[in-house]
Order: sequence, then structure tokens, then C-alpha cells
Amino acid sequence: MKRPFPTVAVVGLGTMGAGVAVAVAQSGRRVIGIEANEDSAARALARIEEATAHAVARERITAEDRAAALALITVGTSLEAAAEADLVIEEVPEQLELKRELFAELDRICPPQTVLATGTTALSVTRIAAATARPERVLGLHFFNPVHTMKLVEVVRTVLTAPQVAVDASAFARDLGKEPVAAGDRAGFVVNGLLFAYLNQAAAMYESRYATREDIDAAMRLGCGLPMGPLALLDLIGVDTARTVLEAMYEQSRDRLHAPAPILGQLVAAGLLGRKSGRGFYTYEAPGSSRAVDTAAAGATARVPGRTVRSIGVCGSGTMATGIVEVFAKAGHPVLLAARSQEKADRAKAQLAKSLDRSVAKGRLTEAQRDAALALVTPVGQYGELAQVDLVVEAVAEDLAVKQELFATLDKIVKPGAVLATTTSSLPVISCAAATSRPQDVIGMHFFNPAPAMKLVEVVSTVLTAPDVTATALELCAEVRKHPVECGDRAGFIVNALLFPYLNDAVRMLQEHYATVDDIDTAMKLGCGYPMGPFELLDVVGLDVSLTIEQVLHQEFREPGLAAAPLLEHLVAAGCLGRKTGRGFRDHARR
Repeated sequence: MKRPFPTVAVVGLGTMGAGVAVAVAQSGRRVIGIEANEDSAARALARIEEATAHAVARERITAEDRAAALALITVGTSLEAAAEADLVIEEVPEQLELKRELFAELDRICPPQTVLATGTTALSVTRIAAATARPERVLGLHFFNPVHTMKLVEVVRTVLTAPQVAVDASAFARDLGKEPVAAGDRAGFVVNGLLFAYLNQAAAMYESRYATREDIDAAMRLGCGLPMGPLALLDLIGVDTARTVLEAMYEQSRDRLHAPAPILGQLVAAGLLGRKSGRGFYTYEAPGSSRAVDTAAAGATARVPGRTVRSIGVCGSGTMATGIVEVFAKAGHPVLLAARSQEKADRAKAQLAKSLDRSVAKGRLTEAQRDAALALVTPVGQYGELAQVDLVVEAVAEDLAVKQELFATLDKIVKPGAVLATTTSSLPVISCAAATSRPQDVIGMHFFNPAPAMKLVEVVSTVLTAPDVTATALELCAEVRKHPVECGDRAGFIVNALLFPYLNDAVRMLQEHYATVDDIDTAMKLGCGYPMGPFELLDVVGLDVSLTIEQVLHQEFREPGLAAAPLLEHLVAAGCLGRKTGRGFRDHARR
């Protein structure tokens, strides 16, 4: 089969354009690089030479491969040179009129069969194509930065793009060693359409002082396994770029969740654009540096000391309860594992023993450490046994009535001054506190599943939580080697409030037949470095659980964009709940 596009012109050789030029040359194609003037051309050539030398030093390519690639690249200033290309890729600044003027010129210069591709991240490909007399041969090729490591290319078709052009563009991307995903022409395409709404909500969360920038970023890294926190990522992308993308998304969707958070505009107006300017949400050593210099909480206000915690009770006998018991016991705390019957408590301790045995088998624990941890755990079948503990963690069913009944019971049993904590992931902590006569002693400690492995704990204070109770939870988390993040008592806390709207947006994208399950999952894994795509994650979490959290978020914030996608509701109604039922967004029974 003939390789598509043997000669490629790249117009605009900034960071992205230079990366595309090198990737194309490494595939054995001739590359015609075009810049605006001689100075820009010289800088572009130096950038390409430096990048390829760096690749040799990192042993990504050999010196011979570098020489062969450089021999295929020419850099000049005449747009007329694009007439020799089979494909022209535009990588000029993200300004619609600039791109339209360029495409009109390319349409005049290039033969009718030449394909014209825009590298836009958010602008309308259709409007760019409309500046030409060949809209059927225009499409988007959205590479990701840095081009040499990022495998994803979004192949963006308009309603006029000829099917064969899209097929050839996908084959071209694969020939560069990339993974193409098909996308239609709407603001943000697949990746940015899902990513930037999430980043925007994180910025708004920080702006409202709900949580610190460090806690927001740590929560998403540790709670979701993301490679970067959202505010650090905004600094990397560029606050101005993010605002431009969001403006384009809002213009098209009119969804308030896409309206740029005011803080983004304020930062842009102040010239605080992120890493490239040396300051954005964080401050960096120098413009262009990746090293943030103000991440320590040096200026944090002094905190009152926490209460003494010598013994702990954990209510519940499920996976989360036994996981939390394991965390405390391995850290040396005596723990009462309290269930509704002695039989359930004994069974939960047996599950704990199996978990510790697995840790021994994997070399994470010694037999002596396992035995010591088990000896600290006492299973009890009555909540009355918790009378003298210093802290109780509730890990029963995620049902408000069940939790309120338990807290009312604990209020009568547990000694004055003991801390009462709930592990709820979505219910209001204040509702649990209100079931007691001591709401000042009640706090949320949201562990993540599996509790022994996941580092994050969201420490959720209500409007009535005493300062020394918050301090107790934070100190205890540090003692058991967990990373606590502080937040207030509102739906979703940090992680779920940012994660589930993103998952819901992915379901809407599928529901609108914009992209397939596989393409959306592939795009987010390859384009953002996420450990799982949104549909993989939904199937693991459970569609019923996800729907409940979406409904709680919508009920709390009354934001139309947070309403659960109808497709999610329909799948739950049909009993397709994900892996636990064998079918969700994918059919797991056949695998």
C-alpha cells in the first residue's frame, strides 16, 4: 500500500511545529519547514537541531537516525514552497483570522490535490476550511506536546471533509508511530473538550477558597492517579491558552461550566500565564522553569494541637472498614473492629488476615509485622464495646439514614471528647453530626479504596467541627502515612466534585455519537496520561454509584451542566452497572 503524503510542509515551527517536523522526517518523509522571516527560520532550525541532539543524548534515536532526519528537513521563509507538498500542516498561533488568511493563501498556492491540515486545539476547523475553495480536503491534525513522547493524534473531520482524506490522515498518523482517534469538529475535540471543563472547575474551586492549590492538586494525583494536579497542569499548558480554549468551548456550548473561571482572566490580565512567565497558580524559579518555589506551606497559620488518640474503633465489616482497620493496625494502633454481630466481626478479621497474608507473600510485610498487626485488632459484635475509644471511624453503607442512626447510637455510647468520623464519599457530614449532641466532635475522613494502598484521605470539616478535631484527623493521617487534604463539607468534596462531572461529560460525548467508547478512552489515556479512560473507570466504580454521585452534585449545586447524562440513567435502569454485573459501557462477560 502506498504511503500517504510523501512530502509534508509544516507552517509555523514553534515548539509544536518543530516537533511535528521532526516526527515526520523520522518517518522518512521530506519536510518543508516554513517560517515568517529569516530570524524565525534560524531559531526554528536551531530548535530542531537541539531537540534531535537531545534525543540522541537520551538514546531515543541514534546519531545516524538524527543525521538522516535532518537531511530531510529544509527550513525557509517562502510560503510558495508549500506547493511541492502533498500535505500541509499549519502550526501558527491560535488566532482564527490568522489561520483563515493562511489557508486562503495555501489554497491559492497549492495544487488541488494537496491536503491542508490545521493543528488548532480549539478553533473551528470548518470556519478555517471555509476560507478555501477545497473544504473537502481540509481537516484537523491535533498533535500533543511534546510530540516525540505523546502518541495521540486527533484526526478532526468537518461535515465537508472527504472520507478518504480522513482515512489517509489516520494512516499517516499511524505511520509516524502515533495512535489516531477520530473526532468531529467541535470546540476542544475529544481531549480538550473533556480536560478543560475539569481544569476550569478546579480553578473555580481554588478561587472560592474551598481548598488550597496544593490540596486540590494532591487530591487529584493521589485520589485518581493522575500524572499532574489540575492547577499545576494549567500552569504547564499556559493560563492564557486554557482561557482561549474555554472561551471557544463556551461560545459553542453555552454551558456555564465552560465559562472561564474569573481567576483565569485575572491571571492573564496580570501577565501571570504559568510556567512560561514564571508565575501562574504557582511561582517558578524562572520563566520556563518547571521548578515551583512556593509549594511549601511555610506561611500557613498555626494550628491548635489535636486530641490524643490511643485507641480506635471502626464500625463496619465490608471492604472499606477492614481496609481502614488494616491501616491503623499496621501503624501500631489498637483497633476495635465493630460489626452488627460477632459473626460478621470475626469474618471481617478473617478477611483482614488474608489481606495481610497477601502482603507477606509479596514481601511488603514480614510475618512478625503481620502477627503484630493482627494482635492489635479485636473483633466485637456490639457497638457498646466502643465506649472508651478515643476515635471512631464509621465505614457502614452509604445510606444517610443508616449513618444517622449509627451516629445517634455512638453519641450515647462513646465517651465525651472522643472524635467521631464518617468515611462518606458523597453524603453531607453535617447531617451525621446533627444526629448527635456533639456536632463539634464530628468530622469526615474519606479514605479511598483500597484503603491500605491509596495514600489520600480527604479531611472534611463542617461549620461546627472544632479546630482541635480537624487537627486530630490531620495528625492521625500523617501518623499512619496517609496524605490528608482539607476541605469543607459540600457535595463531592475535592476529588468527586472534579472527577464525576468529567466522567458525565464523557457519557454525554458518547450519547451524542461524537466519538466511540474506545476512542474516548484511548484519547484520555494517551493525550493526558490518565491511568484509565473515563468508561473504563465508570465500569470499575459502578454505574449506579456514579449516577448517585452525579445526582448528589446536581442537587447541591443546581448547575444544569451537572445533571446526569440520560444514557447513564438508562444503563443503570437496565441493570448494566459495570464490571460487577458483567456489562456496563463494555461487555465484560465476554472477556
